[in-house]
Amino acid sequence: MAHKNFEYCVAECWGKGFIKLEDSLRFKISGFPGNVWQIPAHNQDANLWIYKVAGTRKTLQEAQAIVTAEVTAAQAAWDALPEEQKNRPGNSRPTDIVLPE
Repeated sequence: MAHKNFEYCVAECWGKGFIKLEDSLRFKISGFPGNVWQIPAHNQDANLWIYKVAGTRKTLQEAQAIVTAEVTAAQAAWDALPEEQKNRPGNSRPTDIVLPE
């Protein structure tokens, strides 16, 4: 069995205080569409953070499905825009995201 580098959870971000400075100093947290959060595997501080934010653990496959659904919806919304809006500077089509293990 391969060693996992990351774990994933879903938690609703409530804004200021969701990720505290001390959290980000203890471990790396990365956010993805669909309120999916990536944390290091086998990390006590990260596990406590999941509990603190009432997160729900997800397998890599479950997390990927959530992210893919969000990106697909954002791509469909972008595709439906008039050409004038698509051509605005900085308005690019959302790209696919592949979560690392």
